[in-house]
Amino acid sequence: MKVRVQKQIIETLLINLQPFLEKKDASQITSHIFFSTGEETCTIKATDSEIGLQIVTDQIIVDHPGTFTVNGKKFLDIIRILKDDEIVLELLNDVLTVKQKHSKFKLPTFNVNNYPVFPVINDKSKITLDSLSLIRNLKKISPAIDTNNPKYELNGALISIGTDHTDLVGTDTRRLAITSIPGGSDSELSLILPKKAILEIQKLFLDQIEIFYDETTLLIQNKNTLFYTRLINGKFPDYQRIIPATLKHEFTLPKKAMLDSIRMITTISQEIKITFLPDSVLFHSLSADNVEAKTEIEIHTGLEEKFDLSLNSKYMLDFLAHVDQETFQIGFNESSLPFMVKDENFITIIMPIVA
Repeated sequence: MKVRVQKQIIETLLINLQPFLEKKDASQITSHIFFSTGEETCTIKATDSEIGLQIVTDQIIVDHPGTFTVNGKKFLDIIRILKDDEIVLELLNDVLTVKQKHSKFKLPTFNVNNYPVFPVINDKSKITLDSLSLIRNLKKISPAIDTNNPKYELNGALISIGTDHTDLVGTDTRRLAITSIPGGSDSELSLILPKKAILEIQKLFLDQIEIFYDETTLLIQNKNTLFYTRLINGKFPDYQRIIPATLKHEFTLPKKAMLDSIRMITTISQEIKITFLPDSVLFHSLSADNVEAKTEIEIHTGLEEKFDLSLNSKYMLDFLAHVDQETFQIGFNESSLPFMVKDENFITIIMPIVA
């Protein structure tokens, strides 16, 4: 096997594949990328058996077809130190040679027959949603998804597909983020997508995609890319029960003024207290030492008496970062109960800090 490729092209491909490699054990074939050529195109894959990515490209010149696997990290490290010029990859006696003018590197390969088989879409059902809307709204709930929760299902997002709309839900038990998008299916469906997969989807796909699934796997494809992830097997909490059925107080707040004020207080403390008065909103730091921060914005809330909320500012900042409008709604019942912030189809329920 022998191919020629410009450094920038192969470097970009290898960078995109890095998150899908086994990192801890270089002796595993899942630490390798899989490289296969046809007459005019090359297929490159990486997988840790939980998520995988396959890219097909016609930007590599094939002199002699062939197939190999090679350690993905070491391969990229070599490519990075070479100059911006053509690189030759050649497989001889199960050793990959990387050449550029007077420079030469050799890397061992594994048996390609032992490389994990990627799932195929042939036997999968198709999800008919606006894929760009799906990706955009997954980004809104991503900060609320837990990462190392012993309840494994909380380390992913719920995609709850109804007959006329689809809910995307994430929670870390201190907050619950929900966004709804139009479109559903004839039968209701629930999938739990791992957070790692969601983050990679946001980086990979910026155009229309096709989405397929079965009981264990979700696949996404466009013209040159195939992505797959294993789904989380578990029962997601009943998020509808957490949404307050009624709210004693509900009014509109300016996004920018709230954002600026909260950021100002967080220079001293991440935990803050917000006091809502009839004609203003006060912000205080909650700090154990003698350092203090305060600020205030003038706004008519309609409240008849003051109302205090103590909270982790990160939860509000994560919400406000994905508010599309100039204003948003806030609603609450008691200082010790979860409160709600809302921007059109995107809401977050936040648990306050209770003294």
